[in-house]
Formats: sequence, C-alpha cells, structure tokens
Amino acid sequence: MGIITEVILPLGLAFIMFSLGLGLTTADFSRIVKAPKDFLVGAILQIIMLPLVAFALISLWHMPPELALGVMIIAAAPGGVTSNILTAFARGDVALSISLTAVVSLLSVVTIPLIVIFAHEVLIGGQLGKVSVLEMALSLFLIVTVPVVIGMLTRKFAENFTSRFHKRAQSISGIFFLFILAGAILKERSNVIAYFAQAGLVTLTLNLIMMFIAYMIAMVFSSGLKQRIAISIECGLQNGTLAIGISALLFGGGLTIIPAATYSLIMFVTSLLFVGYFRRLHH
Repeated sequence: MGIITEVILPLGLAFIMFSLGLGLTTADFSRIVKAPKDFLVGAILQIIMLPLVAFALISLWHMPPELALGVMIIAAAPGGVTSNILTAFARGDVALSISLTAVVSLLSVVTIPLIVIFAHEVLIGGQLGKVSVLEMALSLFLIVTVPVVIGMLTRKFAENFTSRFHKRAQSISGIFFLFILAGAILKERSNVIAYFAQAGLVTLTLNLIMMFIAYMIAMVFSSGLKQRIAISIECGLQNGTLAIGISALLFGGGLTIIPAATYSLIMFVTSLLFVGYFRRLHH
C-alpha cells in the first residue's frame, strides 16, 4: 500500500485538480465580486453548515469512531466538478456553480486541516500523529492549489492543447476515481456489507438533509431559482476523490474511507433525481 498512498494517490489527486484548473478562467473568480450574495450563501452553506450538520449526525448516530471521522472528512471536502455539469442539466446557474467549486476547492487547503484535526481529537482523541494544521495545509496546497493554478495557466497560454486534452483529462480523472474507490472497497472486503450499510445510511441522511437545508436557505437569501438549484447541487455533490485521498494519505485508508465511498455513490443518485425534478419543472 506504501507506493500507492505515498506516490500514486497524491499524483492522481494532483492530476484531478489540474483537470479542474483546465476548466477555469479568471472570470470564474471575478463573478464573486459581481454577485457576492449568491456566492456567500453557497460558500457559507458548504464550508460551515455542511460540517456542522455532519457533526450533529455523527453525535446522534452509533458508529465506530473511524467511520464517524470519515463522515467528517467527506463533509469537509469541497464540491466536485460533476456539480457543474449537473447544474447545467438542471438549468441552474452554471457560472455560480463553477465559482463555488473553484473557490471552495482553494479554500479547502485551510478548511480541511482545521475540520479533520478537530474531528480526530474529538472522535478518536490525541494528536494526529505529528501532523499539524500547517503541515496538512502545505500538503493540500501542493496537491490542490498548485495543480489548479497550473491548469488555469495552461488554459490561458496553451488554448489549443487545452481544447484537445480537457475532455480526455476528465475521463482519466473518472477512471482514477473508480480505481481508488475499488481499492477502498477491496481493502475492507471482509466487512464491506456491514460497514457500507452503516456508513450508507448516515451519508444518505447527510446528503438529503444538506440539499434540503441548502435549498430552503437559498430560497430566502439567493437571487432566484437558478441560484437555488446551483447552491443545492453544490452542497450535495462533494469531491469524493479528494476525501478518499485524504483518508488514505492520513489514516492509511481503512474505515475512514468508507463514508466517502458510500457518499460518492449515493450523491449521484440523489442529485440525478433532483436534476430530473427541475428539468420537468421547466417544461
């Protein structure tokens, strides 16, 4: 497992974030200034409300502490790139979705270490090895921020290459995600049904509650229906690959990976039902 978690996994995650960067421009960040209210509603829901809801659920749920920690890791993860595609299908505000994915992904360099180290101390106790918030932030900066910036610079200065390679990069990212998901399941194959049953129910509950809360709060504070759709999907679709990667890098996988795996499978089903509902609403 050593070479996979220490070399292949970080490189794979870096490639996925590079792929995200290929789809971004500086305009995706400037929209925050043009429509700050919608962005702030989405960002606060995802960065603050989602981990709070997850923590409330694991406090009420009876489960092994490693599984509970895994729930907090998926809650701390930023939105996934797929949220942008599904927002487009649901006829939501795609620009807002892209802005949220981009900025929350970059902010996760700070938010993930704070949430994960806090959750580890509360649920398992003691220090997280020798890892500090600063060390984890630096690792995430190298895996998340640097590749995103390189991807954006590649798009800006090598447009022809980007237009040819971007779709292929997304396909490679999808294959990589399936590879590490399969690895997580195989590692826990002896207990996979019991753990998936436990983690599946809590992650389904988290996903449904969070999308409902996001939609209700966005109904009060956001600009309109398109923005509500974007914010709800963004709060429902997490970057499962990054969550699985963090679990593997920090804890060597095991039980902490299972909630990210179950959430990653569940979120597509619930989000597609959400998208289907709003597509019918538009007709």
